[in-house]
Amino acid sequence: MPFQEEKQKEFLTKVRREEEEDRAKLLAKKTDFPYLNLSFIPIESDALILIPKEKSEAAQAAIINREAKILHLAILNPDDKETQALIAELQKEGYAIKVFVVSPTSLTKAFSEYPPPRETKEITGLVKISNERLTKFQKEISSINDLKKIAEKVFSSKATDIVEAVLAGALILKASDVHFEPEKETVRIRMRLDGVLENLVFMPLLIYNLILNRIKLLSGLKLNIRETAQDGRFSIISGKSAIEIRTSVLPGAYGENIVMRVLDPSIIKLNLENLGIREDDLKIIERELSKPTGMILTTGPTGSGKTTTLYAFIRKILTSDIKIITIEDPIEYHIEGISQTQVEPDKGYTFENGLRSIVRQDPDVILVGEIRDFETAEIAMHAALTGHLVFSTLHTNDAVGAIPRLIDLGVKPPVIAPAINLLMAQRLLRKVCQKCAEKRKITKNELDNFRKILKNLPSRVKLESELNEESVVLEARGCKECHNGYLGRVAVMELFEITDEVEKLILKSPAEAELREAAKHAEMVSMAQDAVIKILRRMTTVEETERILGSL
Repeated sequence: MPFQEEKQKEFLTKVRREEEEDRAKLLAKKTDFPYLNLSFIPIESDALILIPKEKSEAAQAAIINREAKILHLAILNPDDKETQALIAELQKEGYAIKVFVVSPTSLTKAFSEYPPPRETKEITGLVKISNERLTKFQKEISSINDLKKIAEKVFSSKATDIVEAVLAGALILKASDVHFEPEKETVRIRMRLDGVLENLVFMPLLIYNLILNRIKLLSGLKLNIRETAQDGRFSIISGKSAIEIRTSVLPGAYGENIVMRVLDPSIIKLNLENLGIREDDLKIIERELSKPTGMILTTGPTGSGKTTTLYAFIRKILTSDIKIITIEDPIEYHIEGISQTQVEPDKGYTFENGLRSIVRQDPDVILVGEIRDFETAEIAMHAALTGHLVFSTLHTNDAVGAIPRLIDLGVKPPVIAPAINLLMAQRLLRKVCQKCAEKRKITKNELDNFRKILKNLPSRVKLESELNEESVVLEARGCKECHNGYLGRVAVMELFEITDEVEKLILKSPAEAELREAAKHAEMVSMAQDAVIKILRRMTTVEETERILGSL
């Protein structure tokens, strides 16, 4: 008898499955989309993870296959608004979508094939902010003062609620970093908005200890270790977006300091055209990116946007017929279609030996997160000389300073000269808010300084209007839209092209002054010149430029 019941149960299950597939076939025919039964089709996990699992489940859709820029998307219902929104988002990112209607069982199978949470190991925790909570926060927060009021209200709440409020505020205000800084009796919370740290609120130490433990747990850090630095990661699921947070905990005199770096995925969607690069400089960069070999080095201090620029390079050249491999410390943003690796010195995977391995992987393009030592510089240069296009960064104040810095590291001029195609330097200036900025005439002192700075401006650069006593610049004021007079940031750059003449000069181990003269002959537009042009184009202010570049 039990045997017959089992057989009957199997038969009923089979009938229900067939009916389910028949309904999917009928819907596919009705909506004019092809039908698929995923029970008999392998699903590519690399394609599947292009969309976070939570996002796929919310949209009732899964990417089951990828062919270059063509995605095969399995869906339940073509009329579902969440599904349609996901398709529109993928199309906006440049993908062609081939839609297949599947049954609920098929889609469940696809979801089950997602790898375990973050096989890449970095992320160990999740903070989920529901759509309802996010909408509520968005209505309540339009400035750092609004967030301050909310933060003070939730101090009596659970640690999870406090962390959620601070993180939601950071996302809404587009903060790049959140700082928790213990002092003698309180803890100061600050946020970096458009490159400037702003005070949020002071928190009682007792509450902070709860938050510290919560953030450590989320980030996969050890609660009992308080005397050494620790680094970790977690992610925020906010609506349909997954945003990674990189956590650094550092012991201090009054307790452990926390800095949380918000890794906004929209950063890697920035194209070169979105960075505020002048059209004439953009043409130079595009020309250098079209070369199959050589090195492009971008220089500047931490926080000057070098990584964003390198990722924009990758987006510009990324096609299915080239192989791009990176070695980074750490991987800040994940880019589909390329191979990214992360240095792990504890396991022997350094920039030096990682780069040696990468060269053997038949790449066309290599991105080296940073050149810090002779070995990395030497291998990267030789890669640039042997059929690879190499992107990297270096810590120097300007483009010209990269040559002496490489020589100081021990790289020989005969290696440097033919390897480098382009040297860049950059800074980020806050953009003045166009809604509240006030116009004013240029002062005599500013006019004299601007004329001096622009004296040797290359002929390829055209000012939009004549520079004279009637020239108008903007001053930052502040409104509900921007809060402090500025909104967003723009890059100021200088590009030093390594021409044949410059290459010959490098071979002679020149003094820095000789290189600066050569840069002028190569028609380099300096960062100061680029900044003045952007002031005159009313993109930024004199005050902001002097804050970043020093007195003009």
